[in-house]
Amino acid sequence: MTDTTVEDVETFRLRARTWLADNMPKVDPDAAPPPPGDDDEEWAKARELQKLLHGGGFAGICFPREYGGLGLGSEFQEAFTQEAEGYQMPLLLNVPTFSICAPTILDMGSEDQKRERISAAIRGDEVLVQFLSEPSGGSDLAGLITRADRDGDTWVINGAKTWSTSAYAADYALCLARTDWNAPKHRGLTMFLMPTDTPGITMRRITQVNGSTEFCEEFFDDVVLPGSAVVGEVNGGWAVASRQLFHERTAVGGGSPYVSGRGTGRVATPKTDLVEVARATGRNGESGVRELVGEAHAKERVQEQLIRRVTRGITSGAMPPPAASIMRLFHAETDWLVDDYAVSIAGAAGVTGVSGDPSDPGVGGRVAVNYLMRQGASLGGGSSEMSRNIISERILGMPREFAADRDVPFNQVKRGPS
Repeated sequence: MTDTTVEDVETFRLRARTWLADNMPKVDPDAAPPPPGDDDEEWAKARELQKLLHGGGFAGICFPREYGGLGLGSEFQEAFTQEAEGYQMPLLLNVPTFSICAPTILDMGSEDQKRERISAAIRGDEVLVQFLSEPSGGSDLAGLITRADRDGDTWVINGAKTWSTSAYAADYALCLARTDWNAPKHRGLTMFLMPTDTPGITMRRITQVNGSTEFCEEFFDDVVLPGSAVVGEVNGGWAVASRQLFHERTAVGGGSPYVSGRGTGRVATPKTDLVEVARATGRNGESGVRELVGEAHAKERVQEQLIRRVTRGITSGAMPPPAASIMRLFHAETDWLVDDYAVSIAGAAGVTGVSGDPSDPGVGGRVAVNYLMRQGASLGGGSSEMSRNIISERILGMPREFAADRDVPFNQVKRGPS
């Protein structure tokens, strides 16, 4: 690994520029996206690209050296990301491996967990995922019913999880389970670091409206884990989950310092480009359409500045960690606005999937699919309603929302059929 202890950002940038040009493949703008759900080759490629970054000394830029990273500040990662524009990058590893799971292990894991899992991810050897949401839980994560029972020095896990992003491609998962049914719901949880190939795990992929199968559901039948799999403290899993959700909201909002390159790497449904939609439908000369495009562009620029401001505030201590929900909420609002405006501009093309440009008949179809998927921006990292609650209660100091099950032993909480 290259020694960068006395290197300034601009020297680092120039070195990265040279290395990228000599070692990383360029993005082919004319390459056809893979069919939705058929991304095994993409994952294999992502691991290869991560190995290239690691071999060149540009992997895990903001992770500590003792866990396989470079131990540098976010300004170094931002410089590298800027220079990496136009090059193929292991974007699939950004979420949740590097922006959510690895930082959670860094903050809450044991020394062995940090040294083994974070370094393996940085080398490109392992992918990390989250096992959090449950079929019966909705947004009430603390109300989960997947259980972990102690059996001597081991734990036995039974239950189910769902909406696990890219779990099929992962090697390890952070899995939250209930270990004390006599305690109130937030106090009886424990986080486990679970190998995804452990006997007793059945995994199925979920087909979404856009054809993607990136989400999975998992069923646990007497899954046995060692005591060393516990992350943090037994019955202290909510503290780990809270830190994990902080990193998730930061990632969804676009403020994680741990990602390399921009985007997610999921190219089957590219992000809507309003200028492209306006041109393809022949409406780029209309003043009303130009106003919509300009408004969306302005909001996206505001989002970029908001990310920088909140990230700096949290890093310096000027803002509390829950401020990440501000980025998360603004991200959802911006995505909604762009997709709504895209449908307004596309008109009938957004329904028929046919644009006015014979050379690109798929623009209208992409507008329609992205509109059908727009709700996802309000659910990833917790719902927008949850973000508003967090902002009001933990940042503005407003009264907490009433909860009938607060401080009630979980085995006494009334629940519907699961």
